[in-house]
Amino acid sequence: MSAATATEAAAAAAAAAAAAAEGQGIWRIDADRLWDRLMALARIGATPGGGVNRQALSAEEIASWHAMIDWALSAGLEPSTDAAGNLFIALPGADRDAPPVLAGSHLDSQPGGGRFDGVYGVVAALEVLTTLAARGVRPPVDIVCVAWMNEEGSRFAPGMMGSETFAGVRSLQAVREVRDADGIRVADALDALHAAFPSLRRRPLGFPVAAYVEAHIEQGPLLEAQERVIGVVTGIQGKKTFDVVIDGERGHAGTLAMADRRDALAAFARIATALHAEIGGHDDAVKFTIGRLQVEPNAPSVVPERVTLRIDLRHPDNAVLDHLGTRLVELCGTLAAPCQASVTPLVDAPSNGFDAALQRAIAEAAERIGQPHMPILSAAGHDARHLAPLCPSAMIFIPCRDGVSHAEHEWAEPAHVVAGANVLLRVLLPYARAGLGDSP
Repeated sequence: MSAATATEAAAAAAAAAAAAAEGQGIWRIDADRLWDRLMALARIGATPGGGVNRQALSAEEIASWHAMIDWALSAGLEPSTDAAGNLFIALPGADRDAPPVLAGSHLDSQPGGGRFDGVYGVVAALEVLTTLAARGVRPPVDIVCVAWMNEEGSRFAPGMMGSETFAGVRSLQAVREVRDADGIRVADALDALHAAFPSLRRRPLGFPVAAYVEAHIEQGPLLEAQERVIGVVTGIQGKKTFDVVIDGERGHAGTLAMADRRDALAAFARIATALHAEIGGHDDAVKFTIGRLQVEPNAPSVVPERVTLRIDLRHPDNAVLDHLGTRLVELCGTLAAPCQASVTPLVDAPSNGFDAALQRAIAEAAERIGQPHMPILSAAGHDARHLAPLCPSAMIFIPCRDGVSHAEHEWAEPAHVVAGANVLLRVLLPYARAGLGDSP
């Protein structure tokens, strides 16, 4: 069976399971409203190839906030923000001072990203709250949809600024000083975001959380290959990122002898070849990427004097990740000569596991609504990584076609989108039980 045929079959099965659940009187979200809102947000920053360019703290992200806040207010929900530019939308609970339950993801995208990465988790969480509000549910504590600021790190690096600042991993002051490629500071972009919503209530930066659940597309091929609709995420593999600057000396391409050159690009070639062979070839689980490269002066008849590169290194075993990170720095220093290389660590995020009880709740919810599921390790990083040390946390994955993400042709089947949101609803229902009577 081809991948496309398998996807269509799984989507049809998911739709049939949803219909069966409806017949049993099981609570469900509004499938049309969820899909329509996803497509509405996809039009904000839409690209010619069918994707989106809605980068962090941009005019496009501000427009997406307007849409989210309008939808929230129409459902009787309460929007707010914090100093880090995280957006919160609350279904008020009986005890407003108790730690709330959070669910969400992020609204920002890669420059040529897709319609579902990040935004799906936010819109699914909003849909769950809208469904509960429409039924008159008042939970014991607030249940809150959250959109974390700058998960992607495509405009301001590194990413996950909102969740890291919320969790105390990074200081707000350090985050505000980061600049994008045009020299714009996070501070200025963040102030512009807040200025666009002058009446929006401000929450304290960081507060106790009872639990966190994040729905997301898988961004990989495993669920589709196994014909599973729901991924019960066991954890996230570790990640390190580095900025490397190789400094040489500028020279005339026609007059400077080869033996006398301090060619930064030639040093980069040696380093890149060795890193791909030794680091990238360490084992089948490693993921090694040089994803950004800048050459100066980048002129055809000038020997390059500086090369700046960004390295992304991932592995599920923290001991291996640490070893490879150390070796990476050593190789850069040794192979740069006669140039010099400086390596700056940007992200050091160890592998983490997710709460076992929430994993069971996700699996049971999938079974209750008739959706096939499987445990799965997240190969990509997510904001849930930074919530896991603070509170019981978990993630729900749904398939994406051919495992493609961070691309304009990223796609998730509508039936899978709905199934994941219905699982999220059922996982959050126990936290709303006091407002329900008998749990549906």
